[in-house]
Amino acid sequence: MEQTVHTVAEKIKKLEVQGARNIAIAAIKSIEALAKETSAKTSKGFMKELSEARDVLFASRSTEPLMRNALRWIINKVENSGEEVEALAKVVASSSSKFLKNLEDSKECIAEIGAKRIRDNIVVFTHCHSSSVTHILRKAKEDDKEFEVICTETRPVFQGRITARELLSLDVKTTFIVDSAARSFIRKADIVIVGADAITSEGNVINKIGTGTIALLAHEARKPFYVVAELLKFDPTTVCGEYSQIEERNPDEVWKNAPKKLEVRNPAFDVTKREFIHGIISEEGIIPPHAVSEVIHRKYPWIL
Repeated sequence: MEQTVHTVAEKIKKLEVQGARNIAIAAIKSIEALAKETSAKTSKGFMKELSEARDVLFASRSTEPLMRNALRWIINKVENSGEEVEALAKVVASSSSKFLKNLEDSKECIAEIGAKRIRDNIVVFTHCHSSSVTHILRKAKEDDKEFEVICTETRPVFQGRITARELLSLDVKTTFIVDSAARSFIRKADIVIVGADAITSEGNVINKIGTGTIALLAHEARKPFYVVAELLKFDPTTVCGEYSQIEERNPDEVWKNAPKKLEVRNPAFDVTKREFIHGIISEEGIIPPHAVSEVIHRKYPWIL
């Protein structure tokens, strides 16, 4: 029981599970497994187990509001049911299934909407790895559109290689570049599409380090810059004035056995300001970033 949650949390920390959607799914399934295998005898004991598991999973990544919102929603459903342990475990299972179904539906909806932005014979520029971006490109390919993609290597752990392999499996012509070549190649692109790990109340977006730079380059080159994200990636703490946390990872990822006394920094994410974002491709359509809070109030009021 406990081992499942700790194992998943460790995999998330080590980037063995990557991408906001995949992290959320893994966390939800670990909570579901915990509920099935619980040894708690009372509802109070069961809730204590859930709370401890939530805290372990929350601590695995600091910049994952999708996972946090998912677990909050599921645990809230359990807290409000007031049943015995066996019944509570069933509430976890049913709530998890419902959340995962909604997540899958939103993925398909986003792909339908985003694929319309992919025209024949264009060049798409992307950064890091986003399953939502790949799904949009897969849908465009299924719609018989021909296009090319330029993707960055995304140092220091090279998530861009995952993107490149996925695109090649879709038979998409793909060019792979080092991050520092972005300015040279973005001029060849017609559109820039990236994923996101978090959306703030101001409509800014947090994504893999380097995304903010690419947004600036797209602005300079006059290329439309779109962010693909489920609205469930909204970070509610930002409404109350908190800044979304930027995870800083082990410097060994950048330079193992670096010279002594050398300070090596390894932030995993950066902030892309809303003024550089043409639109957020979401399950509610393509929305302007400044309208995010309003749409959240309407679609997912429980987040707030």
